[in-house]
Amino acid sequence: MELHDIWFILIAVLWTGYFFLEGFDFGIGVLTKLLARDRRERRVLINTIGPVWDGNEVWLLSAGGATFAAFPEWYATLFSGFYLPLLLILVCLIVRGVAFEYRVKRDEERWQRNWEHAIFWCSLLPAFLWGVAFGNIVHGVQIDAHKEYVGGVLDLLNPYALLGGLVTLSLFTFHGAVFASLKTLGDIRERARRTATVLGLITAVLAVGFLGWTQLDKGDTSSLVAMIVAVLALVAGLVMNRLGREGWSFAFSGVTIVAAVAMLFLTLFPNVMPSSLNDSWSLTVSNASSSAYTLKIMTWCAGIATPVVMLYQGWTYWVFRKRIGTQHIADAH
Repeated sequence: MELHDIWFILIAVLWTGYFFLEGFDFGIGVLTKLLARDRRERRVLINTIGPVWDGNEVWLLSAGGATFAAFPEWYATLFSGFYLPLLLILVCLIVRGVAFEYRVKRDEERWQRNWEHAIFWCSLLPAFLWGVAFGNIVHGVQIDAHKEYVGGVLDLLNPYALLGGLVTLSLFTFHGAVFASLKTLGDIRERARRTATVLGLITAVLAVGFLGWTQLDKGDTSSLVAMIVAVLALVAGLVMNRLGREGWSFAFSGVTIVAAVAMLFLTLFPNVMPSSLNDSWSLTVSNASSSAYTLKIMTWCAGIATPVVMLYQGWTYWVFRKRIGTQHIADAH
């Protein structure tokens, strides 16, 4: 196995970790409008991710940085061709982070309500747009012989990619509902479980359609196995949620995300961005990668830094592992 193959796998792992962790972040943000009944309950939901949301975004920075360094041609074509949707995601992530921090800086109802709207929309839009982006990456886009994207923004809004966006939005919101039931107490916990059941059923219908389409279009035996694992894990997550086993339900919803993302990367390899104009113009792990020396240096750096990041992030989750409820929210909030 060549170094560029290894780095394709590592980038797939980074994106998988990002969607697993940031997925329930986005889900909690959406649920601040769908699940919470008042400002106190919205505060409870926000507090479940308050200590960890910024650490979860480290995975996105790592995935983007690794792509830039290991596959510069992929990075250049992706970020130039998908400039507007990726810019919108970036703006949403910035506004969302500011909203978390500034929402409680004033007691005025209008001030807090506006920031709550920002949290909702800036969680919903990235959750949808990431599915659209990866749907286009897997399905193929208009790349010419010069490795440049020659399509338009509207070309990215094709039925397959839009279905992918609905899948990530529903899956992340389901993941967030299960996380909410795992981290909260009282009535909000019970409502989170009921909401997770409804969202899980919607997700199952959308996911089977999207993953089935992907398998029929580009799949092989390995991607079929990943698809089966994703579907079975989603069903198991729903069953565990009905039984009140929130920990197991969250684990299975996470496995669903991991298996689904793995399936997309399995169908993509050895391409990194297929061309819908001519197969020979596709970007691959070999023609889009950096030099062997660059990849070698990166491998040493990743081998040292990655365990450190995982250790301190795991420690953060352990410290803030307890459930919270409305009784923990001060009246001033």
